[in-house]
Amino acid sequence: MAMEKNVRIAVLVSGGGTNLQALIDAEKRGELGRGSICLVLASKPGVYALERAAAAGIESTVLTRKEYADAKAYTAALVDTLVAARIDLVVLAGFMIIIGEQMYKQFPNRILNVHPALIPSFCGPGFYGLHVHEAALAKGVKVSGATVHFVTPECDAGPIVLQKAVEVKEDDTPETLQKRIMEQAEWKILPKAVRLFCDGRLTVENDKVYVKGE
Repeated sequence: MAMEKNVRIAVLVSGGGTNLQALIDAEKRGELGRGSICLVLASKPGVYALERAAAAGIESTVLTRKEYADAKAYTAALVDTLVAARIDLVVLAGFMIIIGEQMYKQFPNRILNVHPALIPSFCGPGFYGLHVHEAALAKGVKVSGATVHFVTPECDAGPIVLQKAVEVKEDDTPETLQKRIMEQAEWKILPKAVRLFCDGRLTVENDKVYVKGE
């Protein structure tokens, strides 16, 4: 019986790449199933995520947003790059660029994003980075967490794959809450969601994700 081919993964980054590192470490431990990170694509040069890719021996490339006239032109370049690399799954790991419609048509239900809150709370336009945790603390929530979802044209509104709750402490700052959510939720559920995809266990029906075998 022929072995099934690897699922080729591209991770899109704009900064330090902590979630990229979680995926790299998971792959080293054999925890991405048939998934293989084949490309790291950064939205600007010089970000630390590119160093993480180099250290792991993963091919990387940079598509600088300001070198393109508009979002449509940038998205076209993005799609061309991913198609040329024969990518099966796209993972957004702190990718801070708005992606155009062509991307969703090329990769329907094949783009995963991790968001540092329990969607539908604290999500949508403007909710990124520390802004998410500032809003959660201002509201006085007792739990927050992280969500992995498929990406659709509406910001943070795609079908939810996995969520994990994290306790909010009374003395939390946005920075301490961000760190706890990364360590206890993001770095755990993102690799798990990627593995579920790569193992062919995710199906989307009526905007809901169903996991086979659970």
